[in-house]
Order: sequence, then structure tokens, then C-alpha cells
Amino acid sequence: MLSDPAVSSLWNGLPVTACLDNCPALVLNADFRPLSYFPLSLWSWQDAIKAVFLDRVNIIDHYDVRVRSPSLEIQLPSVVSLKEYVPAARHPAFTRFNVFLRDRFTCQYCGEPYPSHDLTFDHLVPRSRGGRTIWTNVVTACGSCNLLKGDRLPRESGMYPRHRPVQPTTHMLQQNGRAFPPNYLHESWRDYLYWDTVLDPS
Repeated sequence: MLSDPAVSSLWNGLPVTACLDNCPALVLNADFRPLSYFPLSLWSWQDAIKAVFLDRVNIIDHYDVRVRSPSLEIQLPSVVSLKEYVPAARHPAFTRFNVFLRDRFTCQYCGEPYPSHDLTFDHLVPRSRGGRTIWTNVVTACGSCNLLKGDRLPRESGMYPRHRPVQPTTHMLQQNGRAFPPNYLHESWRDYLYWDTVLDPS
């Protein structure tokens, strides 16, 4: 049942309360793995219901929340799976965010983790020295380390990255993303986020 009986708006003729904004659906691929771990693949409740009516998804689990119209009552899905498998691209886009995710949001010089807004990226071979902006020449760095290294080569500065930069696969980024769960995890999502984690034999 809706936790707040007061109707604040309508969606396609269905009464809606503000609490529904907190009811996103976890979206799984047809193999029951999330489309993405970081950011987590979530749809708004409106998009989830639309996909149900278009017969594009299977409903796996529900919230204990319903929306009603005079002729229809719908229990909001909390987990849906696509009916058709969507293959992931083998190599992800080369973006600042994906560089940070590859390096686990950790400065590759001092080894300290930082929130993304406190990170930048550093060219191992500076652009002024002919270095290119490519996966294998860019590492995550905090502002202090980036400033300290400056326009020097690693051998000149004595600063070497903790991990050799590589072009990641989508699988690698997905695995790294699992280490950064979102602030909110509905209980019905947990089995699908971590079901294939290797169990500790102890």
C-alpha cells in the first residue's frame, strides 16, 4: 500500500505520491546480471511500468507499493530483467570517469582514495613532451601529486604509478564498480548484485 495517502500528482491517470520517487527498479540483463554496476542500472518506476506494458521485461520482484486507477492496480516492480539479452561493448568509452573507475578512484602516486571531484588525471609522458591522451598514458592522480610531478617524466620525478595503466575491458570496470555500492540498496536487489561473488570457504 502507499505509505502516504495524500495524492500529489497523476501519472497516466494513476494517483502518485511523493514516496514513489524512492522506488526505482533494478534492471538486469537477460542473464540476470545488472546491465551496469557503477553507476547501477536503475530505471524510474515510470520507465519500469512502461517497459512492463510494452512486454520488454519480466518482473522479478516487487515493492510493497501500488498505484491505482479506477480500472487498474499495479504493484511497482523493484527488479526487472530484459527479455532480450543486450551484449556489453568489449571496450568502454575513454572518459575521465572510466579512468577513475579503472584506477578505483585512487591516486596512482600516493595510493590514497578520493571522491571523484578531488581527482584529476595525469599524463605519464606529458603532452608537452609528446605524450598522448590514451588509456596507457593516463593515470588517476590527486591534485597534490599531479602538481608535484608537474611536466616531468616518471624517471625524472621519481614518481611511478602503482599500477601500469591499461585499456580496461567492460568486465574489468564492472568488477571494479561492484566495490562502490550506491548509498541506497533495496533488500530485493542484493541477491542480483552479489549472487556470483566467490564465497569465502572459511
